[in-house]
Amino acid sequence: MRLTDEGKLFLDHSRQAVQLLIEGQEAALGGSADSRGVLRLSAPSDLGRNALLPWLDEFQSKHPGLQLRLLLSDHLADFYRQPLDLTLRYGKLPDSGFVALPVAPHNRRVLCASPDYLNRHGAPATPQDLARHNCLCYMLSEYVHDSWRFLQNDREVSIQVSGNRIADDGDAVRRWAIAGEGIAYKSGIDIAPDLAEGRLIRLCTDWQGEPVPLNLVCSDRRRISPMVQELRAFLSQKCALLETSVTQARD
Repeated sequence: MRLTDEGKLFLDHSRQAVQLLIEGQEAALGGSADSRGVLRLSAPSDLGRNALLPWLDEFQSKHPGLQLRLLLSDHLADFYRQPLDLTLRYGKLPDSGFVALPVAPHNRRVLCASPDYLNRHGAPATPQDLARHNCLCYMLSEYVHDSWRFLQNDREVSIQVSGNRIADDGDAVRRWAIAGEGIAYKSGIDIAPDLAEGRLIRLCTDWQGEPVPLNLVCSDRRRISPMVQELRAFLSQKCALLETSVTQARD
C-alpha cells in the first residue's frame, strides 16, 4: 500500500500543523522551541557544499538541540511534495504564496576563468568577445542558461554564448572553470573564495553581471520563527563578507 499524491500532500500539511502545536506548547511552557527540533533546509549545490556546510556547523554549535536535515540540489524545491521548512534560492521569487527573506539582495553574477585558461586563450576585453571563447553553461529543468546579460551604466547587453560543456549542477560548472576548461558566469557568492585565492580571475570588470539575489524562502509567514530570523541574520552576515571580497577582487 502507498499514499496517493493527495494523501502525501495532506500528510505534509498535517506534519506542519503538529509541529506548530508542539512549538506553541513549548513556548507556553517557557521552553525554547526555536533552539530544538528539526530544521529541514534545501540549498543550491555549489553554495551548499562550498560555503553553507561550515556556516551551518557554526550555527548548529550555537543551537546544540537543533537537528538539521539538509537537501543539496539545484532543482527548485517543492514545499508541497518535499518535507521542507526553508529553502535558499537565487533569483527573484515568482508570484506565489511563498515568503522570501532577503539574505544577499545585491549579489550578482561574475564572469571568471582560471589563470591557466587565460594563459592559453587570453582574456575577453568586453562581453562581446565571449563569442570567441569556450563558455561553460548551466542548465536548469532542461533550460540552458546561454544568454548572459551585462550592464554598464545605463547600457545593457545580452550575449549568446556557446561551449562544449553544460551541467545541471552549479558546482560542476565551477570545477570546470577552475580546471581551465572555459569561462563561467557564476554567482559572486559561490566563487568569492576562488577569486580571493587566485583559482579564478574576474573578467570584464568594467561591466556588472546580472543580479542574482539570494533569499531564504518559506511557505508561510507563520513559519518565520525567531530561530528562522536568527538564521537569516547569520547567513546575511556571512554572505556580506563574501560580497565584499568579490567587489575587491581585481582583474
